[in-house]
Order: sequence, then C-alpha cells, then structure tokens
Amino acid sequence: MTQLSTISRAPIRSYAFGTMQFGGKANVVQSAAVFDACIEAGITHFDTAWVYTNGKSEEILGDIIGAREDIYIATKVGYTGGAGRTNMLAQFDDSRRRLGRDAVDLLYLHRFDPDTDLKETIDTFAHLQSQGAIRHIGLSNFAAWQVMKAQAIASEFGTQIDVLQPMYNLVKRQAEVEILPMCADQGIACCTYSPLGGGLLTGKYQAGDTGRLSEDDRYAARYSLPEMTSAAIGLLDIAQRAGVSPATLAVAWVAASDHRPHPILSARTVEQLAPSLAALDFEMSADLYGELSKLMRTPPPATDRIEEA
Repeated sequence: MTQLSTISRAPIRSYAFGTMQFGGKANVVQSAAVFDACIEAGITHFDTAWVYTNGKSEEILGDIIGAREDIYIATKVGYTGGAGRTNMLAQFDDSRRRLGRDAVDLLYLHRFDPDTDLKETIDTFAHLQSQGAIRHIGLSNFAAWQVMKAQAIASEFGTQIDVLQPMYNLVKRQAEVEILPMCADQGIACCTYSPLGGGLLTGKYQAGDTGRLSEDDRYAARYSLPEMTSAAIGLLDIAQRAGVSPATLAVAWVAASDHRPHPILSARTVEQLAPSLAALDFEMSADLYGELSKLMRTPPPATDRIEEA
C-alpha cells in the first residue's frame, strides 16, 4: 500500500492549495509550476476532489507528486451520487487510481446528504481508516449541527471528525457564528476555501477584468450583495494605502482569525498565486485586522437573544 505522508499526526499545516483549476483553466505546465511555487513557499497540503475537472485535477496532481511521501493529499467524494457506502467507495477507488495511490491523508464527504443515514457514511469512513486507506476524516459544506451529529456517530465507531472545510472570507463570514467556534472547541482543523471570494477581493473586477463572478452564475449570485462590492472597494483602498496587494490582505485576514483557520489558496498561474503566497509572511497588526473586519458587518451570534450579545 502507498504510504501516507510523513507529515505529523496533526492533520493540517498552516496553508493549503486547492487544485480545482488543474486540468481546467490551468493546463499541465501551469499546474506543475503552481505546485512548485507552493512547495518553495512551504505548502505541502494539496486539496482536490473526485468531481474537479472531471477527474483531471486528481490525475494531474497524482502525476506531479509521483512517489513523493512528503505531500499531504486531501480529496473528496459524494458531491454527486450521495453519501452512501457504495457511491463513496466507488468514487474513492477512482480517486486513488487517478492519484496513483492506495491511500490518502484526508478524505472528505464533499457535502451533506440528507437522504443517506449518517451512520452509513461514518461507518464507511471508519472502515477506510481501519484499512489504512485514509488517515483523517473530513466534512465539507456542513452546518455546525450536522458536524456535531457526525462527531457523535464517529465516537460510536471509535473515530472522530478531524477536518472541516467551509467557505470563509472577508465578505462571507457566516462561519464565525458557529462553525469556527465549534471547530476550536472540538479540536477540528478548519480548512477554509475561497479566501479571495471568487476574485472579488483581488481588485481585478474594479480594474475591469473578468473571472468567475462575470462568467459563472453560481459565483455571481454568491457575491451579488452590494455591500460585498463596497467591502471589496474598501479593501482595495486600504491595500493601496498599505502598499500591498488586496489579495495578500484578504488571505492574511482569514489566517489572522482568533480561531486560526487554514486558508486554502488557489490560482491558475504562478503570477496569479504570488499575492496569496505573500500572505504567509505578512504581519497582520490588530489595528489593521480590525479595520478590515469593519468593511463587512459581523454576522449576529447564534442566539435568539441578540440584544444581550
């Protein structure tokens, strides 16, 4: 069996890189260059999924990694077809074949499946873990109550939920209400995706460029609120005063949260990735963090007694 990576039992290092664009907007050469840039910056955690670019993402990532054992590999199953045992195992077999490995460090359920008994899902994870096919169990796009239900079931099987992957950025802050505190309380690593808000927080749209928000209806709807655009403009103004890229500030803001989430970066080219990588060395002061946080309203707390918060 392919050895799991030699990274320690702690499931996640500081930052990760998401390979959703490998085999799509990023060709093989660009993907390899981006991978190398991540390695040079100290990123060894790479995130993919069965569904990404119809499997090309996993294939390209697997080819790039080869026989290396120092890479932490995460993939996901169940975005389509549900979270039943048969579908999960079939998709995971595909993923392992594409990646060229018998085992991966982290396997996520890509999204909650209300039509499948969660015990069947967790039992499948526990089985794979006991077989040495996965090291850590992850959930993606789950509500806090769904995670806690999964955590309780996992304890019945002698295991635990290790990692959660929610969306989190300066203009999508719902995770602050329950998800981030829950992860801190439960010792669940929180790997957050979309730190740049689909490019909204890079300043590219203010410059007249195109991208996901102008080309993908789903992203356009996700970031359609006028206050989000206002926050992005405010971020650009602060970045210009500070002499730094707004993308650097956006990523550094996520990482600076008291709950210490782990941002998942993504990019098509090395040039596009550079401002995000710069966040690794950016020192975020408390004053700057506070100024950035004020650009977007803080979501109300998880209580019906908001007046007492």
